[in-house]
Amino acid sequence: MMTKVGVAVIGAILLIPLLIASGVSGAISAVLGSGSSQPSATALADIPADYLALYREAAGVCPRLDWTILAAIGKIESNHGRLQAPGVTSGENGWGAGGPMQFEQPSFEGVLARHPLPPGGASPPSRYNPHDAIYAASFYLCDNGVSRGDPHAAIFAYNRADWYVQQVLDQAKKYADAAASVGTGDCNAIQATTAVAVAAINYACGQRGLPYLWGGNGPQDGGFDCSGLTVAAYGAAGITLPRTADAQFRAGPRVPDGQPLLPGDLVFYGTSTHIHHVGLYIGGGSMVDAPDVGQTVKVQPYRWNKDDYAGATRPSIVV
Repeated sequence: MMTKVGVAVIGAILLIPLLIASGVSGAISAVLGSGSSQPSATALADIPADYLALYREAAGVCPRLDWTILAAIGKIESNHGRLQAPGVTSGENGWGAGGPMQFEQPSFEGVLARHPLPPGGASPPSRYNPHDAIYAASFYLCDNGVSRGDPHAAIFAYNRADWYVQQVLDQAKKYADAAASVGTGDCNAIQATTAVAVAAINYACGQRGLPYLWGGNGPQDGGFDCSGLTVAAYGAAGITLPRTADAQFRAGPRVPDGQPLLPGDLVFYGTSTHIHHVGLYIGGGSMVDAPDVGQTVKVQPYRWNKDDYAGATRPSIVV
């Protein structure tokens, strides 16, 4: 099931100088315009799972809207429905707003007149129902600027204050994983900042579908375990790694906490005294890994709710 470097990977290699030159300084701004950014550790810790799912789903009704804008508004308006104040779960605040997204009733009804809400909320739709409120907010933002590429105007329409717009944008940045803008997360369109990382990702992607096998070192054994996959991937790129996930983590070089990940980084899970799992980050908030018994090598998100993410290393740096 191995693949050779093909058209997509050759294109990635040609992209390397551009990515190196641009770096990750523009990652946050790119994420906010992408519509598909991945949740940061801050988002996973702060946003209830049901609200996070609704923000991400509801953003889909507006092609240019990133879910982090919706989530930032939900945070500021009601702390994702957790604020104990008049007008959050019933009634209205002093300005006539109600519900987790703090809609005035006429504004909510105006959205309903233009956009039927998808199933899953109250019947009839209610601004106090999180599903209905979040979808209505998505449609409202889309109508007021997002659809024409002007999220600033859309947020200003939501609350006519420049300080509010900046507060929403700042919060949205905290919720977006900046690393998601570097690399595609797609095995069919690999991007990376070094040829070593491209080669390692290309190899790992080529093993998708191969069974998990404890102690497995590759197709010759009939499968991989997590660290066997990363050893083989970097071996294909000319770099020798220690055999176990724990040893790989300690071999480094470590990616400083808070610094965005790059495609080719190894991501680890466990504690400071014992690392039990490793995956190969490919951008877009995704990794290739051999997850566990009964599963196969696959692409999946590198962060999830209540994970035990421990940090990352960057063996793609050739010294």
